[in-house]
Amino acid sequence: MENSLQQTTKPSRFKRICVFCGSSPGKNPSYQTAAVQLGKELVERNIDLVYGGGSIGLMGLVSQAVYNGGRHVLGVIPRTLMPREITGEPVGEVRAVSGMHQRKAEMARQADAFIALPGGYGTLEELLEVITWAQLGIHDKPVGLLNVDGYYNSLLSFIDKAVDEGFITPSARHIIVSAQTAHELMSELEDYVPEHNGVAPKLSWEIEQQLGYTTRSDIAR
Repeated sequence: MENSLQQTTKPSRFKRICVFCGSSPGKNPSYQTAAVQLGKELVERNIDLVYGGGSIGLMGLVSQAVYNGGRHVLGVIPRTLMPREITGEPVGEVRAVSGMHQRKAEMARQADAFIALPGGYGTLEELLEVITWAQLGIHDKPVGLLNVDGYYNSLLSFIDKAVDEGFITPSARHIIVSAQTAHELMSELEDYVPEHNGVAPKLSWEIEQQLGYTTRSDIAR
C-alpha cells in the first residue's frame, strides 16, 4: 500500500522545506505525533528538510523522521546553542553559524517553503519574520501553520482581528496557510498562489546589510 501511495503522489514543487518548531516535546502527545507525521509526509513527497539543528523536542522528532526516510536533513544552529540543543549524535548535516540572525537567513535561503509546528517564542519569532518578509516582497515562498489540536487558533484569531482593525490587509492574511494535518497542509502549500503585492521590495538591501546575506536573490529564489 505504501508503494501505491507513493506512486499516486504528484511530484512536489518543493525541493526543501524549512520547519520551525519547539526544542521541547510539548505536553500534548499529539504534537509529537504531528512532528513525526510531517517528517514522513516530506519523505513521501521526496522533500528534504532544513530546520534549527536541534536533536531534542519536536525538532529532534521531525528531523529523525526525515533522516530515517532517506531524505537529506540540514540543521542550522548557532554555535552557542549546540551544547544545549544537540544531545548525542546530530541528525544529518549540521551547519554552525555565528548567531540567530544568520541562522534564520540561512534557513530561509535554503528553503522553498516554511512550516511551523507548535513551539514557543523562538518558533513564533521565526514564523512571523518570514511572514513579514513575504508581505514586504522579499520572497513569495509559501508559509504554513500545522495547527495541531488548535494550538495556533489564538494566533490566527489575533491575525484576523488585525485584519478587521486595518493593520493587516486581507491579501496579506492570505500569506498564512493553515491546516490540522500534515497531509492537508502540504496539499494546500502545493497549490498556494500569492495574492499580496510586495510593498517595499527595496527594503531587502537593509536586511542584507544586517544579516550579511543576499536576500532578494538568495532568499527569494
